[in-house]
Amino acid sequence: MSNAIGLVPLLPLLSSLLLMIFGARMTRPMITLLGVGSVGAAALATAALAMEFMANPQPIEITLWTWMKVANLTSGVAFYVDGLTLVMMSVITGVGFLIHLFSSEFMHQDASYARYFAYLNMFVCAMLVLVLADNLLLLYLGWEGVGVCSYLLVGFWYTDRANGRAARKAFIVTRIGDTAMALGLLLLFTELGTLDIQSMVGAANAKWQVGDSLPTLACLLLLAGAAGKSAQLPLHTWLPDAMAGPTPVSALIHAATMVTAGVYLIARTHGLFLLSPTAMTTVAIVGIATSLLAAVTALMQSDIKRILAYSTISQIGYMFLALGVGAWTAGIFHLMTHAFFKALLFLGSGAIIHCLHHEHNIFKMGGLRSRMPVTFWSFMIGSAALAALPMTSGFFSKDQILLQAYQQASIGPWLWLAGLLGALLTAVYSFRLVFIVFFGNAKTEPDREIGWAMAIPLTILCALSMVGGYFALPLAQVFPTASADHPAHWVEIVSIGVPLVGLAIAYGLYLGRQLSAPSWTTGVTGQALREFWFSGWGIDRLYDGLLVRPYDRLAALFSSEPVDRFYSAIVDVNQTLHQWLSSTQSGRMRWYIASMVFGLIALLGIAFNIAPGAL
Repeated sequence: MSNAIGLVPLLPLLSSLLLMIFGARMTRPMITLLGVGSVGAAALATAALAMEFMANPQPIEITLWTWMKVANLTSGVAFYVDGLTLVMMSVITGVGFLIHLFSSEFMHQDASYARYFAYLNMFVCAMLVLVLADNLLLLYLGWEGVGVCSYLLVGFWYTDRANGRAARKAFIVTRIGDTAMALGLLLLFTELGTLDIQSMVGAANAKWQVGDSLPTLACLLLLAGAAGKSAQLPLHTWLPDAMAGPTPVSALIHAATMVTAGVYLIARTHGLFLLSPTAMTTVAIVGIATSLLAAVTALMQSDIKRILAYSTISQIGYMFLALGVGAWTAGIFHLMTHAFFKALLFLGSGAIIHCLHHEHNIFKMGGLRSRMPVTFWSFMIGSAALAALPMTSGFFSKDQILLQAYQQASIGPWLWLAGLLGALLTAVYSFRLVFIVFFGNAKTEPDREIGWAMAIPLTILCALSMVGGYFALPLAQVFPTASADHPAHWVEIVSIGVPLVGLAIAYGLYLGRQLSAPSWTTGVTGQALREFWFSGWGIDRLYDGLLVRPYDRLAALFSSEPVDRFYSAIVDVNQTLHQWLSSTQSGRMRWYIASMVFGLIALLGIAFNIAPGAL
């Protein structure tokens, strides 16, 4: 079993290194076999590990070597596998393999095919290191590795300056959260003397009481790091722009890897968060606020990938809500089901973009139901699961979150109501997308059919999106037992009915046309409000005005500061001397002899003045 653990991150790492070094000399089939096959092999190793773990569900700890030992800090390259780790590994390698297989057709004509898989596999390796790490320092290494790989993949088509800007934005915004997280790790090490996760949580519970200020501060710093990676308020603005990368990259970032890292971090350190009710409440409020903001914004978008991007932000908000109300298992359950249906939707959008001349605007599509049947059913099932329609995978996980939110003391009913509003909006924008793209008159005809490498991942993800809600996760020994109390039946009935109401509204507005937008939305105020929501509530403009432009002006001001003139003068003097010396190299012998004689006379004169008695 321990050998299988080491193989899981090692296989994508080795394939990435081989593709970086020898990719230019490999044929396309060889690149495909190495890039896709290594992640497939990692998925098989994970499956073997899962079967052994389920037979004997005890945590496994292995230490490969000591990474560093400085004073009181000893950190190793060590892995810890329990039910939570196994769920994350299964999502990363399983869904990741399907995305890799889809990529083999989607990116086959790209000139940088080998570079693409090298980056993609390094991304998978970094995420696996993150979830396998038994200490926060190794976790932070994987955390930063994921950030670097996301920069490389978002800006993969770097010849377009807009893609480069999107990659830099993703890198810089997430670095803000990463800095806060690093401060949190320093605080925890200073106070508890260890970064080993299990030992740290035990030491925290022995040293601190519930409600103490230090665990609250540490948890809020960790929350800032989680908000950056998982695109939650106020650090969510990078994720919609990250759509600049290839569509399978968007699927990998949104479904199986990067944006789930913050959810995993909070879940893994839940023993620490339980010491701070303030931090828990903050997690819940950040999650539900982000969910509502992103859902409204998704309803205004016309770019198919940006709709799904804001949908991801909203669904990650639901996971934060679950963590904040102590519904740990429900949050991880939703993480898994979300990976299924969000990967399905992103890969479906990739199929549409691939076949429709790289068109992204949903209002230039239409009528694809009969022209792309596999993609149509993929979107129908994925949207049903996203909207949490009954009996889909998303229904089971989201229903658990809402019911446990309702039971939260004091603000529980308010969180439940806000969650219901988010569920309503989710159903509306999900089926708005389906009805506009796949029904009505065709505006752009597909120029090709998807091949088996695209169809197979879509078909498998369709099945998982339907039956994934019936999976039993091995989390009973990881998280505290949830309350066995059940709210009143009317609460559950309302939770089930709201997504159906959202579906009916979407049908009436965008397909049946029985409903029309309220009159106030067509006036000047309504237009301004739609533009405000379309822009993501103006948060990017706010950041530009408060931070980016002042920084640019300050940089321009200091670009000509006096100290720079001193160094510029040194450069000018050296360049002038270089020109003078260059001019002496004329190739004329008489000038060389004259300069030698002049130099000899000068040298003798200096020697005579220093030591006149020596001559």
